[in-house]
Amino acid sequence: MASFIIEGGHRLSGDIYPQGAKNEVLQILCAILLTPEEVVVHNIPDILDVNNLIQLLRDMGVTVAKLGVGTYSFKAEKVDLNYLESDEFLKKCSSLRGSVMLVGPLVARFGKAVISKPGGDKIGRRRLDTHFIGIQKLGASFEYDDERSVFVLKANELNGTSMLLDEASVTGTANIVMAAVLAKGTTTIYNAACEPYLQQLCKMLNRMGARISGIASNLLTIEGVDELKGTDHTILPDMIEVGSFIGMAAMTRSEITIKNVSYENLGIIPESFRRLGIKLEQRGDDIFVPHQDSYQIESFIDGSIMTIADAPWPGLTPDLLSVMLVVATQAKGSVLIHQKMFESRLFFVDKLIDMGAQIILCDPHRAVVIGHDHGFKLRGGNMISPDIRAGIALLIAAMSAEGTSRIHNIEQIDRGYQNIEARLNAIGARITRL
Repeated sequence: MASFIIEGGHRLSGDIYPQGAKNEVLQILCAILLTPEEVVVHNIPDILDVNNLIQLLRDMGVTVAKLGVGTYSFKAEKVDLNYLESDEFLKKCSSLRGSVMLVGPLVARFGKAVISKPGGDKIGRRRLDTHFIGIQKLGASFEYDDERSVFVLKANELNGTSMLLDEASVTGTANIVMAAVLAKGTTTIYNAACEPYLQQLCKMLNRMGARISGIASNLLTIEGVDELKGTDHTILPDMIEVGSFIGMAAMTRSEITIKNVSYENLGIIPESFRRLGIKLEQRGDDIFVPHQDSYQIESFIDGSIMTIADAPWPGLTPDLLSVMLVVATQAKGSVLIHQKMFESRLFFVDKLIDMGAQIILCDPHRAVVIGHDHGFKLRGGNMISPDIRAGIALLIAAMSAEGTSRIHNIEQIDRGYQNIEARLNAIGARITRL
């Protein structure tokens, strides 16, 4: 188990570039299975979850070539269908959350998918009903094999249909879209996720020959086609990293510029940080965060306490609530953080309380943060990262704290953040990997 040793109290200065978006690239890499032709993908981040999925594709028989930094070509011309039912394949799927999005492409192109229950963050239940029910509605049979603990979906042919999703699941929508593009007839998906990364997937599929309309809305219409061809695709910057860097700047009272952020795809994220009192400026496609000695949390118009909650796009992504909670610990004022979509993501606050933060954990979904206004700093501590987003939130807390902190299980951070300590050290942080 690797660890970070963080010497707190150092201010950051300079430019930092966000990596390619993890949540987008996991969808895109699954979509390459829909065609036997070459697909070239640019701006792929060098992170654990993505590298594991690329290796899994290699093991499946996909020809993978690295063309340059962050650029790979994929050709799923000869997929090993026998390997897809092996214990080795199922074991690898069980440790990779993104593997669930292999189901749609595999059923659509090969008529069958066998997959174990995916792994990933320990942040409570992340049910798969939306994925499987949607693909069933397209005509696939579904069963659970108790003996092997795997899900099995089969279909001689998929047929378009109309469906209303029970939740606007991003990965669920992606899975259903990837199955529907090769189905016979027309599929309509209402209450579809519409976040930028799902839009990117739909745009790429259209370049491959799919016929998807309604992109960026919650009503997608998909006219099935017989086959898809190859294409070239560039991954967007990671909006979660952009938000993480904004939070780091505020907590460490630093002045930084976040470069090439694809500002038009950030949605409500910049305004959500402004509600915490953080100043930031859009400069072209960059975000400039000036030095602030203090930042004050807004109240609602009627004077009531500010509530920041996650919601499906265009609401605030749940992946940034952990960062915003940490940032609020040094703000002036109080805020209620309401994590609606996952039930265990706030349990890392006990580590912040040990560092001196004033937080009341109301229940698994809600926490009240009383800001210190930098009246006193957090204390360095000894922590374990429970998931990707809590890990980066704890790293931000440690960077602003007095003294030295140690964060264990940083493999969780590595799953979502590329070479994070080197990039932060380059602008003034003091982080050592053990």
